[in-house]
Amino acid sequence: MSWLVTGGAGYIGAHIVRALTAADMSPVVLDNESSGRATFVPEGVPYVRGSILDTQLLIDTMRAHEVVGVIHVAAYKYAGVSVQRPLHTYEQNVEGTRVVLAAMEEAGVSRLVFSSSAAVYGTPDVPLVTEDLPKRPASPYGESKLIGEWLIRDQAVATASSDAPLRHTSLRYFNVVGSSDPSVYDVSPHNLFPLVYEALIEGRTPKIFGDDYDTPDGTNVRDYVHIGDIAAAHVVAAQRLAAGQPVEPAYNLGSKNGLSVREIMDAMARVTGIDFTPEIGPRRAGDPDRIVATGELAARDLDWKNRYTVDEMVRSGWEARRAAG
Repeated sequence: MSWLVTGGAGYIGAHIVRALTAADMSPVVLDNESSGRATFVPEGVPYVRGSILDTQLLIDTMRAHEVVGVIHVAAYKYAGVSVQRPLHTYEQNVEGTRVVLAAMEEAGVSRLVFSSSAAVYGTPDVPLVTEDLPKRPASPYGESKLIGEWLIRDQAVATASSDAPLRHTSLRYFNVVGSSDPSVYDVSPHNLFPLVYEALIEGRTPKIFGDDYDTPDGTNVRDYVHIGDIAAAHVVAAQRLAAGQPVEPAYNLGSKNGLSVREIMDAMARVTGIDFTPEIGPRRAGDPDRIVATGELAARDLDWKNRYTVDEMVRSGWEARRAAG
């Protein structure tokens, strides 16, 4: 028996795969390598190259590997770019989730951990985001994740009286950073940490996208959470589902104490030893002022903790990126 990780060759998915392996939960990876890399998949882990839009491939993979649950990470995750590519975003994230659910039903797989996003909240008007806060996504990406949660909820209702009722939970988080394995690093061309790393490696000055937000220093304030903590929470959620233990429909994996982009830049200079003054560029579409979540429910049920300081997060990501050459 095994757990299928969609998007398991990506930065987040590959860390989840390693955490599942450490917990003896036999991961299987399915990834189309649109942003993932086959080299991120650990040796010995079954790897299927293909798309989550391929229903039959999903069914065949689940049956061949006796999959008992799915951790659905695969998605097009760039909030800003989703404003320019809404149709592509909906195809990958909404239709992709629908296909995963359909394949699960056909294959008799009834446990699902959905990798959602704090983007479902949009721009909250409260200091700390809780799971019951109204959902007002500010981008097609955030909307697609919220619709994904709705699809999962509705499928659970539809299968409640079946032989394999869907049991599920969604994990909402925002900026995932750092590395727990020097062979895996964030390759995104849009995320803050890799953008800064690439600029520093190439001798360029890192850029801040907007300094006129409604925050203390004018730059975005976010939860920055270490990938090791994120992966661990996914594993505990899967374990609770496998054991038939109760779970909430959704959990925020939040830091409770947000960091601004300018604070991250200061940490980058401090950790790397490269002194710089960031350039200021225009805002990116779809970027809200502040999103910081409490994480209290996840701490209660998923052993959620923030185990890393900002300098440790920066250092682990920097060392992994430099190790890649």
